[in-house]
Amino acid sequence: MFWRKQKAAIERFHPLHKALTLEKGFTVSLRRDDWEPVVQSLARHHVEIRRRRWRLSERVPEVVVPMLRVLASDMPPDGVLSVAVDMRGPNVPGKLGPRFDLPVHRPVLAMQQWFAMDPWLRMRAELRDGSVLELMVTDRVRYRWRKKRNPRGKVKVKTKTKTVHLVRATRQLAKNAAVQRPGTPPPNWVKVQVKQGKRLVIRSTCKLPGQSVMGELTGQILLVATEPFRWTPPGSSARRTT
Repeated sequence: MFWRKQKAAIERFHPLHKALTLEKGFTVSLRRDDWEPVVQSLARHHVEIRRRRWRLSERVPEVVVPMLRVLASDMPPDGVLSVAVDMRGPNVPGKLGPRFDLPVHRPVLAMQQWFAMDPWLRMRAELRDGSVLELMVTDRVRYRWRKKRNPRGKVKVKTKTKTVHLVRATRQLAKNAAVQRPGTPPPNWVKVQVKQGKRLVIRSTCKLPGQSVMGELTGQILLVATEPFRWTPPGSSARRTT
């Protein structure tokens, strides 16, 4: 009975919420206001779903939903927000790289290392001022496998992981938009690149430690995403009225 109630609750979710619950992700482009029903549906998840296999990753309420709200707030009604969410984790085909051996010394018998690249959030928003913001968050996971013989002669095998969050925000300005170099530099952990052209492109990137709690991670992602906006004076871009 409990299982049936949980399944019935999932069937009532928004289709994207349902896909995130059952398939661990989705890729879709919607108009700004079409995202609000998705957000409202996601808000019910922790109340209606108790079964472990259908729980959402904490990244959904702590990172994905806040970023949806922030981007939508700076978009015109007809603006398109494209989102790709992948909560399957790094240990799936296509994300894992090849293994390679590392040099060892006794009592270590063998050691291997490999990496996984997990792009779990991608967003693209058409903003009111005519610029376009693209955001990408990728986990780079390092795996290190070790076989070691202890002093009692017993062989033990252990695998350790180390995760780094790679955040990239790219803003393509509207044509002929006013540009002004910020009066202060960005934080030393944020790198900024500027590409000249008919439409100036400003990109900010950073590496964040994998042990960051979700609340801190969201704030750091927002800081990286807002850095390109410091290059345009307030009110200097012609904002869309539709």
